Amino acid sequence: MGQVITITSGKGGVGKSTAAANISTAIAEADKKVVAIDFDIGLRNLDMILGLENRIVYDSIDVMEGRVRLNQALINDKRVKSLFFLPASQTRDKSVLESKKVEALIGELKRSFEYVIIDSPAGIESGFEHAVYLADIALIVTTPEVSAVRDADRVIGIIDAKSKKAKEGGEVVKKLIINRIKPDMIKKGQMLSPEDVLQILAIDLIGLVPDDELVVVATNTGEVVIRNPKSESGGAYRRIAKRILGEEVAFASLETSKGIGGFIKGLFK
Repeated sequence: MGQVITITSGKGGVGKSTAAANISTAIAEADKKVVAIDFDIGLRNLDMILGLENRIVYDSIDVMEGRVRLNQALINDKRVKSLFFLPASQTRDKSVLESKKVEALIGELKRSFEYVIIDSPAGIESGFEHAVYLADIALIVTTPEVSAVRDADRVIGIIDAKSKKAKEGGEVVKKLIINRIKPDMIKKGQMLSPEDVLQILAIDLIGLVPDDELVVVATNTGEVVIRNPKSESGGAYRRIAKRILGEEVAFASLETSKGIGGFIKGLFK
């Protein structure tokens, strides 16, 4: 049975879908059979980051409502044969999701794929709860901003309370990705340092991703940034994928210094 990895965040716009696209691709390039699912019903964009938007015919709602078979809706990435994509509906909203149908869909995918990677909607609505409910691992993406970290802290609490594993007395493995790090701003005390964020959220780190304008270029051209050898963020996503696969990979050197985090920690108690 495959592993379910949900990539989530509390705040929108922190790079969650970019992380999902690049990590899915990097794992698939390691000869693992991967399916990436966009769970942001009504506001999908994972398809554009993967460069697969023009190939969508059916979506996950069509599958869950029985209009088509799963293999009709799955899109195989022609560049990485072991990577598949299941898009979200753009014409419905999150209220159409039903727990039993979501569980049946994820169960079917787990039987066919080694990794089921879910791009969760931001926020804590029903779409988020469905996306994290069956997770084996949750990758929490945040930027080093007070509002994003505070929202991530709330999401961690909800995962610990509402996931299926939690309800059965277990725990979802939670890992942290800190995105859009700007060392110069950290040194000036204008941005939280990774140390600050880790102390606040108290979960294990799996990735430090530097701010990188090449991500914007990649997104606008329908390409994942890991394919650009000049991209520092692309290298960071490749290292995250290796850590997921069980490799011991050192973190790249990022200049950090204690920033403004000390006096705002009370906001997260």
